[in-house]
Amino acid sequence: MGKDTFKKFLYTCWKPSVNEEKEDGKLAGKTPDSGGVVNGIWWYKDYGKHVNGEFSMAMVEANAVLEDQCQLESGSLSLTDNGPRGTFVGVYDGHAGYEVARFINNRLFENIKKYTTESQEMSGDVIVNAFLATDDEFISLVESEWKSNPKMASVGSCCLVGIVCNGVLYIANAGDSRAVLAREDKAVNALKAVRVSEEHNASFVSVREELRALHPNDPNIVVLKHNVWRVRGLIQVSRSIGDAYLKKTEFNKPPLFPKFIQSEPFSQPILKAEPSISELKLTPDDQFLIFASDGLWDHLSDQEAVDIVKSSPRDGVARRLVKAALSEAAKKLKVSYSDLEKVGRGLRRKIHDDITVIVLFLNGNSVTRSSSGGLMISVKSPAFFGNVR
Repeated sequence: MGKDTFKKFLYTCWKPSVNEEKEDGKLAGKTPDSGGVVNGIWWYKDYGKHVNGEFSMAMVEANAVLEDQCQLESGSLSLTDNGPRGTFVGVYDGHAGYEVARFINNRLFENIKKYTTESQEMSGDVIVNAFLATDDEFISLVESEWKSNPKMASVGSCCLVGIVCNGVLYIANAGDSRAVLAREDKAVNALKAVRVSEEHNASFVSVREELRALHPNDPNIVVLKHNVWRVRGLIQVSRSIGDAYLKKTEFNKPPLFPKFIQSEPFSQPILKAEPSISELKLTPDDQFLIFASDGLWDHLSDQEAVDIVKSSPRDGVARRLVKAALSEAAKKLKVSYSDLEKVGRGLRRKIHDDITVIVLFLNGNSVTRSSSGGLMISVKSPAFFGNVR
């Protein structure tokens, strides 16, 4: 889209939001119950403390209805006072709707606490069980609303979780959000970006090979459509929470919207809710983590993101990352950032996706020790920004 075409699109379609004015060059806004600030298409919690350091969170809305959600929970990771303590981070990137991302924001951490309480420790198995339980709960909701609201069967969400507990970093991912660790490389006196999550996008050869191995009798399990690899020609990710129509055959029929109905039957779930899990023992060389939906990584490399955080004050750094991605999106269209700022929700989806970023700073030696007592914090993104829907 050239600059002239973009401006024509912009000025014929855009109407400004009453919440998007600036004060003294800074974003104006108010503080809602979520603990962050809402300002038009933005939500952010510029600075806060967790049990092992500081954090910064930010989201910008591109879709007509926000499909991303996120949360940070720090303190107890179980239902009992003597259970494991640490920090939980979740980034939930919805697709085909907002319902699943919002459901995860309300249920996943509760399931984490349930299974941690049962086992009295944090582990990869605890996290997997929580993912699967959350998926089962949502599919039960789909079953109960099937006749009155069949759209629920077609909605899904990627789900990225990071947990810091007793000096160990647990990463769980289902979908194509990403977590990057900034680690000090003393040999060259620099911070190195280390990708610590495994992604499940059909654009990766390894993901297509996995799908073909799991579905050897399905020649259309992955299809190149409009130069994009998609599972069954519909969805780019191979793992998610929700997407019941690709997990249970009873939802692969009317009244589901026709474009989602599969003409070729399937005997086993096409998508999985089980996340990939990694565990990493943290050291004082590990400085911070960046958790973000793929809307950020569409425009910034891992190392670019780490360099931005390194060179910026901690207060507001998540917003700086989002703005850097938006600047890159504007450059690709050969327009200015100020032009991009004038585009409201819905229309923005032609330019960039919803973007969610959480930066979690790790304060040296303290992160390698067990946490006890002290800080308790819970921050969740609001369900909607701006006008009530």
